[in-house]
Amino acid sequence: MTSSEHASLPDTVENAAATPDVDLPYADLGLKADEYQAIRELLGRRPTAAELAMYSVMWSEHCSYKSSKIHLRRFGERTTDEMREHLLVGMGENAGVVDIGDGWAVTFKVESHNHPSFVEPYQGAATGVGGIVRDIISMGARPVAVMDQLRFGAIDHPDTARVVHGVVAGIGGYANSLGLPNIGGETVFDASYQNNPLVNALCIGVLRHEDIHLASATGPGNHVVLFGARTGGDGIGGASILASETFEDEGPAKRPSVQVGDPFMEKQLIECCLELFASGVVEGIQDLGAAGISCATSELASNGGSGMHVDLENVLLRDPTLTAGEILMSESQERMMAVVTPENLERFEEITRRWDVEAAVIGTVTGDGRLTIDHFGHRIVDVDPVTVAHGGPTYDRPYARPEWQDALNADRAEDLPRPAGAAELTAQIRTLIASPNLASAAWVTDQYDRYVGGNTALAMPDDAGVLRVDETTGRGIALATDANGRFTKLDPRTGAQLALAEAYRNVACVGARPLAVTDCLNFGSPEDPGPMWQLVEAIEGLADACQELAVPVTGGNVSLYNSTGEPGKIDSAIHPTPVVGVLGVLDDVSRRVPSGWQAEGLSIHLLGTTRTELSGSAWADVIHDHLGGLPPQIDLAAEHALAEVLVAASERGLAAAAHDLSEGGLAAALAEACTRFGVGADADLTAVAERDGVDLATLLLSESSARAIIAVPAEQDDALVTLCAEHGVPQFRIGTTGGSSLTVTGLEELTVAELHALREDTLRRQFG
Repeated sequence: MTSSEHASLPDTVENAAATPDVDLPYADLGLKADEYQAIRELLGRRPTAAELAMYSVMWSEHCSYKSSKIHLRRFGERTTDEMREHLLVGMGENAGVVDIGDGWAVTFKVESHNHPSFVEPYQGAATGVGGIVRDIISMGARPVAVMDQLRFGAIDHPDTARVVHGVVAGIGGYANSLGLPNIGGETVFDASYQNNPLVNALCIGVLRHEDIHLASATGPGNHVVLFGARTGGDGIGGASILASETFEDEGPAKRPSVQVGDPFMEKQLIECCLELFASGVVEGIQDLGAAGISCATSELASNGGSGMHVDLENVLLRDPTLTAGEILMSESQERMMAVVTPENLERFEEITRRWDVEAAVIGTVTGDGRLTIDHFGHRIVDVDPVTVAHGGPTYDRPYARPEWQDALNADRAEDLPRPAGAAELTAQIRTLIASPNLASAAWVTDQYDRYVGGNTALAMPDDAGVLRVDETTGRGIALATDANGRFTKLDPRTGAQLALAEAYRNVACVGARPLAVTDCLNFGSPEDPGPMWQLVEAIEGLADACQELAVPVTGGNVSLYNSTGEPGKIDSAIHPTPVVGVLGVLDDVSRRVPSGWQAEGLSIHLLGTTRTELSGSAWADVIHDHLGGLPPQIDLAAEHALAEVLVAASERGLAAAAHDLSEGGLAAALAEACTRFGVGADADLTAVAERDGVDLATLLLSESSARAIIAVPAEQDDALVTLCAEHGVPQFRIGTTGGSSLTVTGLEELTVAELHALREDTLRRQFG
């Protein structure tokens, strides 16, 4: 047969071998020339169009972590035996799993859906929730809650409202329909995110130890079953392009269609999967998210050390015009893939029918170590699945401290003019607490159901979300997520550590003992040495801090190419934003501690030491439109000691309220604690300012770490003082709760009603 005759056939493996010089559009699929050459060398021929589609999505930044994986190894290298004590499943699986006691386990993970949420905010955010929920299902767990970590552009930019309305509605619409409470998160506005909003979604699942399932294809002769929604044309190329590269106006390849979610199908899928697991009729289940069938087939076969054959025409389609490559690349939502023994197939199909979930046997597990895919009898894929799923390129990209970093660090906020007198200081505090990032996020969170399911013990605006896991014992978990892109811009290593410290502190504030970490690392282009340096520094800092605090990283996500500016410039990328989630455990959720006080006459104590640390602060940003200097010092030993005090205060019944000091400092913490339940406070900060060697403005506005306020009954003052002394935590009694105002010596009076109005009006006024 001649080459021209071969070229007239479907692009089969045989045809590819016979037509080595056929040009394939690898660049349009996000592959570099050297990557395409590497694929040719692996195969010993040019790839078929379908093989190229598979490699392009699986070797994308989003799926292969090719620019970050050599650095992510630091997390594993610094995980000690002590840290592994509660770790049942670590990095490398769909989600990490942690032992929380009494035979219970929790699986949790955060992932990004940033770029899709800019193109189509509603569906981008909705399907981000759907994808992370399916990761949790695939571990054998029941999803019990979600959280979201959101970063938008400037609040007054003309395009921000489009993104905000779509994203918030998408998250609420999808999670609410699933019956999952949204128990916390973050909403931040900053011009650096204008063209690169961050939509990070976290899901938490609960299961018994014996119910843990890992996704792999083993057992030659076992069936490969695709079930859930039908496959359509939405999301084609998403992982390879939409989640990996910057946006350009020219060329449709840069703007593939965003996935479309159906939460009601997802709800059916959740219940169906849980029954399949409980009935013991599946060997493993893999979700279909990024890279779709390409990912599920190659990862299952690679993880199982086996092989797999698929007949692609058996895939149930919404759109019969899809090509084989499009079927492989489609990221249609609400789909799962299962490995089922022949004797269990009938029972499997009975269960899927009962849940009105369509299923189709599309292949078989083999023992030959190959992934082969036929389409109507034509062999279009014949690869080693390991090379697709886990054999992608690994880059040690060049990185360097940016030239502008020294000048940025030299421009200290500590040198900015401080407020002169009570009137100016009070006016600045009013401006601060009404600013978008310190104002109440209730306009957002009120669109989410925070209490569906009946197991939410705390949710926004408290410091961490708290869920009951066991109704009999009251055992539960707490989860908080934090990040500060401004701090990380000033010093990526310290900024990442401060994000961990804040989430760790928030979990401790509600009375939970911190146990494990998930992260979502949102950075600029890895091909720009500056953002790459930021990423490396953040990973190194986070790995070191996790080791010191003995909390292992169980898994997470890296989102790169969040850049729109000129490489090498200070504004080339978003503020580097390592989102860190910390999971904690409570023996009994009835002792959880809220962030505000509900009773009068409680003693308010300030824990920790305040230093003159204003660089990167909300005060510098809001009052002076300034970013420069160095972030607050990190003292992980002090963070650990503070957490010990906060957890013990909860366990001993001392704490009536506790709130961490972070963005906005003591001024914001006092305002938030007063408005939480509408109870005021009377505070005199003169003596503690003198003790720490700072003026009143610095004491109120500094964002020094390892600090919290705690309210205890007056008769428990001595017990708290003793507890703090035992752990070496500085403390000072600064006031008493009560009344209808926040009264601070050296400030004008601020009524609780005024504080509430200032905090509540900002987002509602902007977004209606």
